Amino acid sequence: MQYVLYEASQNIAIITLSRREALNALNTAMMEELAGVFKKIAKDKNIYAAIITGQGDKSFVAGADISEMKDLDQKRAHKFAAFGSSVFRSIEKLRVPVIAAINGYALGGGLELALACDIRIASEDAIFGLPEVGLGIICGYGGTQRLPRIIGPSRAKKMIYTAERIDARAALAIGLVDEVVKKDELIKRAMSLASVIASRAPIAVACAKEAVGSGIDLGMDDACLVETDIFCRCFATQDQKAVMDAFLKKEKFGKFKNR
Repeated sequence: MQYVLYEASQNIAIITLSRREALNALNTAMMEELAGVFKKIAKDKNIYAAIITGQGDKSFVAGADISEMKDLDQKRAHKFAAFGSSVFRSIEKLRVPVIAAINGYALGGGLELALACDIRIASEDAIFGLPEVGLGIICGYGGTQRLPRIIGPSRAKKMIYTAERIDARAALAIGLVDEVVKKDELIKRAMSLASVIASRAPIAVACAKEAVGSGIDLGMDDACLVETDIFCRCFATQDQKAVMDAFLKKEKFGKFKNR
């Protein structure tokens, strides 16, 4: 792959976006490679968690490639946005949690990418914003939908309507990110968190992600039914039987087998 670096270690996938000369801006080729990586993770039963970050120390993703968008007509713009939106939606549909390790700029499509992830950790110098209305467009990869769900409609509208940029501490204060760490500790902290997730029962973690994602926009009665249906599936796993048996016997449990 030309624009996406991929490695796997200790049941954790690490995805690095690599267009440093363009501050890791998303172009079509990079999005196609990302789509392929997410399909690869979906098929790999040995991956229990994933981290996505940007190459270098200046930018996570500085946005989508404006040179590719400038001359689009409505038909091509629809295709452009639909593809990008589907790639980011696939993150939410992955069975494994995805952690965004946000280094530097997370603007436009970069913030939209981070919003699609399960957990967001930012370096102290991270900058966030959705500048689209200043360019005569709106978000096309889910930003107007995910941001209000994460920080609330009023705050989201202010960010979207004004195209304002906020720093990492402000992002933490409004719940846009979950943690802020020093720049040189970002990947280490993301790996530490991913390792904790990977140490839990993989099927149970996948079920938990599915339950949250499936129920979050439902009424409480329907959402609890979704949870009940997913809860009972865990009792068909060997891991559930083994760990509960060890717990009752007061024995030290070994490693989950993802079965």
